[in-house]
Amino acid sequence: MYIFIVIAIVLGLILLIGGLIWLYYKTDLFSYEPPEKRAGREGERYATGLIQEVLRDSDLLYTNVIVFLGDKQRELDDVIINRNGVFIIEVKNWKGEVHGDEDDYDWVKYDTTSVGNTYSKILRNPIRQVRTEIHYFASFLRDHGFDVWVDGYVFFVEHNSPVESDYVLETIDDIDAVLHTPGKKPLSEKTVRRIEKLMDQWISGEI
Repeated sequence: MYIFIVIAIVLGLILLIGGLIWLYYKTDLFSYEPPEKRAGREGERYATGLIQEVLRDSDLLYTNVIVFLGDKQRELDDVIINRNGVFIIEVKNWKGEVHGDEDDYDWVKYDTTSVGNTYSKILRNPIRQVRTEIHYFASFLRDHGFDVWVDGYVFFVEHNSPVESDYVLETIDDIDAVLHTPGKKPLSEKTVRRIEKLMDQWISGEI
């Protein structure tokens, strides 16, 4: 009888360990992702989906592009390249009420819980952020032989930008308009294809 009990315990442990291993690889049970990071990731996925809806056959879309300026780096949420120009779209999926002016260094976000408690959080002004990203990406392209104009925008998933600005996008129509209105320095088809080759080489690690 004792040996059967031991065998049953061993089999139970094997099944338990096997189940835990399966859960580890198939689910997020053992990983913790902060809510704000998860919201950011979901917002980026949502915005990328909207961008893909308005893309035309000749448009190029790159997501989560990392570029360097000296020893500093930036990750660009979405980069779109077409005959109208080069575009960066920074995505913000912020819940709550946001306050700030276009040139402020920081903005403030207020969240109210279901029981009426209000909490505030300091956030970096995303318009200033995308201006910096424009500088980084323009420098990256210039270092590889492309002197082109780069436009940048912030897309607010929750339509809660505290300012009206040429840098702010809030709808799919806004995205379509900025991507498909001739820019300050339209690109030739040859230049688009050359930038495409550069981006493919950069992302694949060839350069």
